[in-house]
Amino acid sequence: ARVALAEGVPRKRLKMPILAPHATDQMVARLKDKASIRLTLDANLQRSLEVLARDRALALGPDISIGILAVDNATGDILARVGSPDYFDERRAGQVDMTRAVRSPGSTLKPFIYGLAIEDGFVHPESLIDDRPIRYGSYAPENFDMTFQGTVSVRKALQFSLNVPAIALLDRVGAPRLASRIKQAGAALVLPKDEAPGLAMGLGGVGITLSDLVQLYAGLARQGNTVALRDLMDDASEREQMRLLDPIAAWHIGNILIGAPPPENAVGNRIAFKTGTSYGYRDAWSVGFDGRMTIGVWVGRPDGTPVTGMLGRTTAAPILFDAFARSGKVLMPLPAAPRGALVAQNARLPTPLRRFRPLGELVRTSDERALRIQFPLNGSRLDLGADGRSDLSPIAVKVAGGVPPMRILVNGLAAGDIDARRQKLVDAPGPGFTRVTVMDAAGALDTVVVRLQ
Repeated sequence: ARVALAEGVPRKRLKMPILAPHATDQMVARLKDKASIRLTLDANLQRSLEVLARDRALALGPDISIGILAVDNATGDILARVGSPDYFDERRAGQVDMTRAVRSPGSTLKPFIYGLAIEDGFVHPESLIDDRPIRYGSYAPENFDMTFQGTVSVRKALQFSLNVPAIALLDRVGAPRLASRIKQAGAALVLPKDEAPGLAMGLGGVGITLSDLVQLYAGLARQGNTVALRDLMDDASEREQMRLLDPIAAWHIGNILIGAPPPENAVGNRIAFKTGTSYGYRDAWSVGFDGRMTIGVWVGRPDGTPVTGMLGRTTAAPILFDAFARSGKVLMPLPAAPRGALVAQNARLPTPLRRFRPLGELVRTSDERALRIQFPLNGSRLDLGADGRSDLSPIAVKVAGGVPPMRILVNGLAAGDIDARRQKLVDAPGPGFTRVTVMDAAGALDTVVVRLQ
């Protein structure tokens, strides 16, 4: 009683304690009749990242908002969701949850372009690719600094976020296929009404939320499979895994991104991350992962007004690295290379993989025939023989056209060269879906997917 009497009387109303207001609002609106709601949020991490967002926003200016989302790679559980620096700050539109707002992703979709190109056998991280002026009809992509680097490795092109190589690969992979794969992985891309996916989506010409982007990057950490994010502890519904990339391609992308140049005063080679800046400096992004957790950061004005000089690398990336540092957890290494991953220098790669050739360089003269796999047929089923586990029958691969020598890839792994009779027996990898690719000396290729049983 004496202690209570000695304590001073407050002269103003104290601020009510509040934690994760955006996540709380959403759940209360969704589960109105539930007496108790348990979220997957880690209270300590949530509190730490809210302080981080508030401090950085104060330094960046009164109109800037910040969104931060952290998820567990293994489970997809949301560990922290910071929708804005201050829920009650009207000038920052604090009640708008920027982790769920649709924004332009800048360059943050590039890893998935490269992943599909690696999966399809177009390139390897050590393949050479040109960064030089090129035009696609009326569209002529340029690098952010308006310079060109010449011939670089695919690894360097992604680490330094060069625009021209990314668009060349997207042209080869196909923008509709990239959009379809992202949708298959559980993320939603927003395009203007009646507009089809185009090359500009590789540089941010599409809309996506921070939540979906973090789900995609967590899929890279999960060796190519995504899982829907979960924020409700009592949600026991089964969540199926969704395919983003094959495990080898996902590992290669993680291995490239962990070598990206870190922000100033940060330690490199510890977090696999990518940054992005949307057109007109409206959005600054940085998304990264280690072996345990994926964190995404968005910075900008909620009303979409440009902020001159606001870059993902200098604005969002330092927040990302600080978020990992404040997590209170030791960074976990990324998974080891999956079986069959090709790790080699450029000189030891199969000839067609040593240098990427854009579609425009693959035009043939009239007396040449385009490369085509005649057997097996795409979508066919092949009997392995025996019991499907031992004494497997080899797969006969036959081709027409093409320029010798021609290399066969089975699920992205070199499986020998086509012989003078334009055929080759290759070992069957086992039951399931198998991708067979043939690449010729000119860089052209054909791919079929068959089911072995």
